[in-house]
Amino acid sequence: MAYKETFWMACDSTEQMRAEYGPFHTRAEAEMEARKLGFDYLLRYEHIVGDRNEIQEVRSIFIELSGARPQRLPTKLHTRCATCGASASHDLAWRAEVWADIHEFEHARHFVRLFEQVRSELKEIANWRDAA
Repeated sequence: MAYKETFWMACDSTEQMRAEYGPFHTRAEAEMEARKLGFDYLLRYEHIVGDRNEIQEVRSIFIELSGARPQRLPTKLHTRCATCGASASHDLAWRAEVWADIHEFEHARHFVRLFEQVRSELKEIANWRDAA
């Protein structure tokens, strides 16, 4: 007997070369993460699974998030490794997190810090990996 599996992803566009984050079990979880990352879309995957647990059909449905983003001052994010001093600048939070993940993966025992720059002020975002 076939059944349908559904899971959700947060994504930044509907283009083929898009960033996706997830999966999530519920739309609410995906939407919360999408808004946190600044993504404008959700992607719902539906898998039709057959009797032998093989995927028979895949459906992809994009959902554009409603509501305008709140106006904020332009910010720039900066990542810097506290161990070796390597650093980078980012326009989007998810890119800063990806850079940090890659750096810490490639360099054992390194610790990446995140800073936010608004105008000329630079502030560290403490415990940025623990924030939910």
